[in-house]
Amino acid sequence: MIRASVIIDHPRWKNKIKSPKDYIQKKIKKLSKFPLFKNKNQEFTILLTNNKKMKKLNKKFRKKNKPTDVLSFPSSHNYKKMIYIGDIAISFEIINKRSSLTNFNLEFDKMWIHGYLHLNGYDHKKNKDFKKMNNKENKILKLLNKKIDF
Repeated sequence: MIRASVIIDHPRWKNKIKSPKDYIQKKIKKLSKFPLFKNKNQEFTILLTNNKKMKKLNKKFRKKNKPTDVLSFPSSHNYKKMIYIGDIAISFEIINKRSSLTNFNLEFDKMWIHGYLHLNGYDHKKNKDFKKMNNKENKILKLLNKKIDF
């Protein structure tokens, strides 16, 4: 089972997603029906914040004095048969701006999935790693948007 805790640090998130925690839980539940995600005992936290907070985090942890869309902080702690894999922080303003060309939920899904993959060891520093991670992201997005009939 994969579980996510959601912390809402910026009120505008609720203007776009009524209940972010329920939204993420539904997405994770849908993914758990696919072999790629079955039998995973993972837990992580998503911080839904703004550019100001993202800039501070990016400066502190990556030495970059600018906001960014998503940050991941991998960890690995065993907790009651669950493995806490880390934290993800996502900026409202960047997701909202990108969503003017697509839609907010799609852009949000892209970011939390991107962060989740980082927590699971994926990276994109090298071109071959970028392609591998990008393919995995696209596969997961397709699974999320696939209708499941039971």
